[in-house]
Amino acid sequence: MVTEDPRTEADARRALRTVVDPDIPFLSIEEIAILRDVVVDEDGGVQVVITPTYSGCPAMGVITQDIVSALTSAGFSDVAVDVAYSPAWTTEWMSSQARGKLAANRIAPPGPLGVVDEVLCPLCASDAVRTVSEFGSTACKSIMVCTSCGEPFDHFKAI
Repeated sequence: MVTEDPRTEADARRALRTVVDPDIPFLSIEEIAILRDVVVDEDGGVQVVITPTYSGCPAMGVITQDIVSALTSAGFSDVAVDVAYSPAWTTEWMSSQARGKLAANRIAPPGPLGVVDEVLCPLCASDAVRTVSEFGSTACKSIMVCTSCGEPFDHFKAI
C-alpha cells in the first residue's frame, strides 16, 4: 500500500514564500511580515493567519487568493486564511532582508518607530531629500525627491 507523505508546516511555509505583496512584488508576505502564523493539522489541512499592513488594505483579497492557490498547488486540500487585525502590523516586524530589497528597488525603507526618520535617497544615499506627498502609490508609502540627484522615489513610512 502506498500512502502520500503528510504535508508539514515546513512544506506550507515553503509554498508561501512564493506569495508576494502585489503592491511590492519583490517582497514575499513572509519578508514583509504580513504572514503571522501557519498551522497544519494531522489531516493535511492548513490554517494561515495574515495581518494587513493597514486597515482596509485593498491587497488583502489578492493575497488571500494567492495563499490559497499556492497551498493548493503544494498539495494542501483544506486551506483557511484568517485575517488578524490585532496586534496591528508594524514596520518593526519587517526583516532586514525586506528593508534591503526595498532600498535595492528604489524605495527608501522605514526607520525605527518613535524616531525622527532620516530618509536617505535610495539612489545616491544623500540625506538632502524632501517630501512631495505624504501619500504615494499606496497608503504606506510617501513620495519624496532627492535634491542632490533630482530623482523622485517612494519612502515606506514607519508604522
